[in-house]
Amino acid sequence: MLVDTRFNALTHQIIGCAMAVHRALGAGFQEVIYQRSLAVEMGEKKLLFARELEMPAFYKWVQVGTRRVDFLVADTVLVELKAISELNDSHHAQIINYLEAYQLEVGLLINFGETSLKYKRFLKNHTRT
Repeated sequence: MLVDTRFNALTHQIIGCAMAVHRALGAGFQEVIYQRSLAVEMGEKKLLFARELEMPAFYKWVQVGTRRVDFLVADTVLVELKAISELNDSHHAQIINYLEAYQLEVGLLINFGETSLKYKRFLKNHTRT
């Protein structure tokens, strides 16, 4: 089985920024506070990103609507944030569906709502890493 490592360096940087935010703020804030703080942290690290980006959603290569994503980093990594007590399978399905709909290869699901930062990396082939 081949492992796709093309995005490892970038996703590692994003996760590092999220860890810095979680270390500073801990759990308990609304998602928007973490989103704004992560934007500051990624800006300091000189990562190229768009926040709350309106992106087209596709079905069978036809644009069927739009949705705002929390972050699109370097035009390649979708970052979806949560500030909830626990991630579940519906959150995993959400990001997998976003990757398909937005025609992206890799996504990060990051949860600031737990005592320790939780994150999962998803590849378009539906593999969680």
